[in-house]
Amino acid sequence: MSSFADSESKSANVNGKRMEDDEHFTSKKPRHRPLTTLRILRGILCLVIYLSTAFMMLVYWAPLTTLVVRLFSVHYSRKATSLVFGAWLSMWPFLFEKINKTTVIFSGESVPREGRVLLLANHRTEVDWMYLWNLALRKGQLGYIKYVLKRSLMKLPIFNWGFHIFEFISVERKWEVDESIMRSKLSTFRDSQDSLWLAVFPEGTDYTEEKCVRSQQFAAENGLPILKNVLLPKTRGFYACVEALRNSLDAVYDLTIAYKHRCPNFIDNAFGVDPSEVHIHVQRIPLQDVPSTENEAAAWLIERFRLKDELLSDFNSQGYFPSQLNEGDLSTVECLFKLSAIISSTCLFIYLTLFSSVWFKIYVALSSAYLSFATYFGVYPSPVLGSVKTLFFGKKNL
Repeated sequence: MSSFADSESKSANVNGKRMEDDEHFTSKKPRHRPLTTLRILRGILCLVIYLSTAFMMLVYWAPLTTLVVRLFSVHYSRKATSLVFGAWLSMWPFLFEKINKTTVIFSGESVPREGRVLLLANHRTEVDWMYLWNLALRKGQLGYIKYVLKRSLMKLPIFNWGFHIFEFISVERKWEVDESIMRSKLSTFRDSQDSLWLAVFPEGTDYTEEKCVRSQQFAAENGLPILKNVLLPKTRGFYACVEALRNSLDAVYDLTIAYKHRCPNFIDNAFGVDPSEVHIHVQRIPLQDVPSTENEAAAWLIERFRLKDELLSDFNSQGYFPSQLNEGDLSTVECLFKLSAIISSTCLFIYLTLFSSVWFKIYVALSSAYLSFATYFGVYPSPVLGSVKTLFFGKKNL
């Protein structure tokens, strides 16, 4: 089967006709809320808080959870990282739902609180992946969610350290480069003791009119479905995930994301002007329903996106997905407790760094150097306990 990923770069300069301004393309619509001076100041304050707390949490806690603990156990390193940094991540759903007053509406089937799942989602805008945190927080899996993301995001200062310690898989979106990287990284996620929410966006990029035109042109040339609300999926990365983790996954969950009124970007989220509603439709797919051969899995994935396209067309006309669920509201008390704990510890860390012993300054410098090195080279320490046991019992058996 031909690959849209292989031909997309070849067709980038093709002058296709412009699509008409359909209702499903919402980025040209006015913002749901006006961008007032107060919202700008509030947004700047939020960004300062998020950046400062991220930096201090990472430099003080990451070496402990991802280096010291990992030298003894990968499993407990991941649990410790999830506990500490999952609390920091919970600040984002709190911003979206409690401060920005964005309504998140779930429908379809409920995802269980525990388990190992592959999340398959469409990519309407640059911030789709952030709204998966709202679902993960409700299920107690916020610290265990991992993404396949484009490598350019690993250049973001501070946040790239976070992407690294959460073990996100960064890709170039060129299969000849990404195949070995993905298979190597996926092989480290096979331990069934570790909770796992692996999120994949097979379109490989967010939706735009221009990209949709190229996708439709490729589909017409290769006898594939003509899609209006999504792009043709890139199948190889998805198949690699299923192939590597099939024996340790509980299920695949097909998520369809849609926005009421207008698709947001990151600044919209930070300043609280959009979106008014986020709708997430969930469908559970047993692993046995996903074909085991690459060509059949590719055809299956394209069919899933055809169905997803129909579901989004229905949403555009009706304004909602069928079978809405009550996943409950976020606990304001719990969110405020975590927020207070994060901000208080950040203030303590700032004080220790600036006004206390010089050893704290040295620690911060060494921690920053370690995180920069580990992130740039993709380094994850191997447990020494297993090596010691192997050495000891190996000698004993000689």
